[in-house]
Amino acid sequence: MKKLSSLVAAVSLALIGQANADQVTASDKAIKLAKDTILIDTHIDVPYRIHNKWADVTKATSDGDFDYPRAVQGGLNAPFMSIYIPANLEFEGKGKSYQLANQLIDSMEAIVQRAPDKFAIADSTADIKDQFKQGKMSIAMGMENGSPIEGDIKNLKHFYERGVRYITLAHSQSNHISDSSYDIRRKWKGLSPFGKELVKEMNNIGMLVDVSHISDDAFYQVMEISKVPVIASHSSLRKYTPGFERNMNDEMLLALKKNGGVIQINFGSSFVTAQAGSWYDQLKSAKAEKKKDGTKLSKDFDAAYRAKNPFPFASLEQVLDHIDHVVELIGIDYVGIGSDYDGVGDSLPTGLKDVSSYPNLVQGLMDRGYSDKDIKKILSGNMLRVWQQAEAYAKAH
Repeated sequence: MKKLSSLVAAVSLALIGQANADQVTASDKAIKLAKDTILIDTHIDVPYRIHNKWADVTKATSDGDFDYPRAVQGGLNAPFMSIYIPANLEFEGKGKSYQLANQLIDSMEAIVQRAPDKFAIADSTADIKDQFKQGKMSIAMGMENGSPIEGDIKNLKHFYERGVRYITLAHSQSNHISDSSYDIRRKWKGLSPFGKELVKEMNNIGMLVDVSHISDDAFYQVMEISKVPVIASHSSLRKYTPGFERNMNDEMLLALKKNGGVIQINFGSSFVTAQAGSWYDQLKSAKAEKKKDGTKLSKDFDAAYRAKNPFPFASLEQVLDHIDHVVELIGIDYVGIGSDYDGVGDSLPTGLKDVSSYPNLVQGLMDRGYSDKDIKKILSGNMLRVWQQAEAYAKAH
């Protein structure tokens, strides 16, 4: 009995130690810095989340990673809401992408109309700054997957007029604009002929080019064509996830610096650590084995698999490692935040579980010796610089 008690005590201590390791306590200074600074997160998937299952994010919600009270708690005041279009043949080139994109934009306008004391649409850097002074949360928009352009430059201008300020050229499959990093079929060997013209026109009207998701060849072609700094709206580093083309390698970071762009670090665990990526590969293999045996997958297969094989969540410290590496390799002026909240499911790191968590990131940066000035660059300064350069180029052209 005494031996059993000792074992229980040891396990309890281990669990308490793990719990303490998972807890992050932001100081009053970190909380104040987050709230007193314009805080831009360039990728939050609220539009598609509430399209699938409506929720009033102007109030507290019981699920999801974003709602107004939690965003205020975290100091988030300028989220880019992702106008996400699924990458599949049902949507590509058949008018459905265009329709869905407009519906998702409508949903963001509806949020502002429902709570004009809390939210305002932001079409420019001037809007972001003015609305911050007014104490309102800016809703900026980026389009994830250029499928809604549907091969027509007029549609690019349409979505610009509707408030979209960046376009992720492709998503998980190659489209009529670009090859995707996830797609083994490299139809265009980078950008399509239309994609190359689209990048030029995006520069001309002030629409930022987002290089997240596209293939390496497409990335370097964008670098050659774009006269304006680009963004990687929600990407992390291949240094920590070898072989994962969706992330950026050091050579690409150096090219990004030359371009003057910014990489916005994705918080999803599989973007942060190779271990989490391997877990998803193993889940995929387990499903393939079941199908091979002719077994029909149950609805709770993923949950049952996760129960037997706990997911290896990344940590706040590992996210900070990505920021550190960018800063060490190319400098403080080229990194920001693109969390992918509401887009990566239950895979967020300990200490960064929802939009209330940004002060934890700020605290981590402070603990690693970052100055207030440098932290403000990460929170918004670098992204605002790039956006302002895009605005200035469009004004001159």
